[in-house]
Amino acid sequence: MKLTDFKALTFDCYGTLIDWESGMFEGLKPLTSRLATPLTRNQVLEAHARHESSQQLQTPGKNYRELLPIVYKRLAEEWSLAASWDECVAYGQFVKNWPAFTDSAGALQYLKRHYKLVILSNVDNESFAASNEKLQVDFDAIYTAEDVGAYKPSDRNFEYMLKKLETLGIQKHEILHTAESMFHDHGPANRHGLASCWIYRRYDQEGFGATMHPGDMPKYDFRFNSMADLAKAHQEALRG
Repeated sequence: MKLTDFKALTFDCYGTLIDWESGMFEGLKPLTSRLATPLTRNQVLEAHARHESSQQLQTPGKNYRELLPIVYKRLAEEWSLAASWDECVAYGQFVKNWPAFTDSAGALQYLKRHYKLVILSNVDNESFAASNEKLQVDFDAIYTAEDVGAYKPSDRNFEYMLKKLETLGIQKHEILHTAESMFHDHGPANRHGLASCWIYRRYDQEGFGATMHPGDMPKYDFRFNSMADLAKAHQEALRG
């Protein structure tokens, strides 16, 4: 299997292209700054993952920017802190401020010359539009949790994407699903028979951060520590 075998790259966005962990950690500072006993960055992110995953199961049809305020409220309760609803809502809007990884835009612009680029994200359309500006590329298709009415790792998201890509003339064997999260993306990609590429942004950190532990580790076909490394490997594959 070679990188040049595929027609489309389907991307998770948050954690892969957008640095959601830094964005979350910054957005939660109104809470974490009031903690009597400080928590580590990983402790904060892991608590967020628990409440986010639980809420996505409870309310799969709720837009992400409306789901995050509930996560913020649950975190405040867990940490015995008071939080006004206005403060919770502000956190839901903070997704627009989450930064792109520094290599994302350049790598995407390069890859756009060789592949169809597609987003499959656990976000709402309004929030993604703000992130897309930071990524500086026109995606060929964008599928969000808002469109599907479910959140990854639900099979519904992947079924929706595969059916829509068929209408664009893209078949399953022509897709390389490219993502950081083992829980949200590589597990479902395995179930749906998709080739996958792990962008291991957390290669120098312990644990799974803002994503839940996947249980048994899913399989993947390629692994790179950044989008820049993926673009470089593609260049080398072309020369080979």
